[in-house]
Amino acid sequence: MTEAVASIDDILAELVEDFEVLEDWEQRLAYVIDLGKALPPLPEADRTEANKVPGCAAQVWLAGDRNGERLLFRADSDSAISRGNVALLLRLYSDQPAREILAFDAKAALDRLGLPQALTRQRANGLNAMVGRIRQAALEVG
Repeated sequence: MTEAVASIDDILAELVEDFEVLEDWEQRLAYVIDLGKALPPLPEADRTEANKVPGCAAQVWLAGDRNGERLLFRADSDSAISRGNVALLLRLYSDQPAREILAFDAKAALDRLGLPQALTRQRANGLNAMVGRIRQAALEVG
């Protein structure tokens, strides 16, 4: 029997709860960085130009595979903050059906977490570029 995967909305609710117990943006940023530290290493074979996310302040690689109707993502960055941001996005999006990824309002979700406001403009743009790459992968699946 396979374990049910939580929906994007359920995962977002968990993240909101996690963020609410943190007192300030310094603690929240530390939490995001800790998420990045927990990411498994990205295989060298996935560190290609094709997997690089343009528009990020740091180098970010995002690779994906399909498992039936679900998309599985792997990622890494050479920056602790970008690695944390992409880890947060993987927590939301990885192992979700393409249709749910496309239906999910990432801007509203990230605003709810207050993440874009806590980042520099360049890092917020990079976060949006990461979301764009994930949505593009979902579009390609249909």
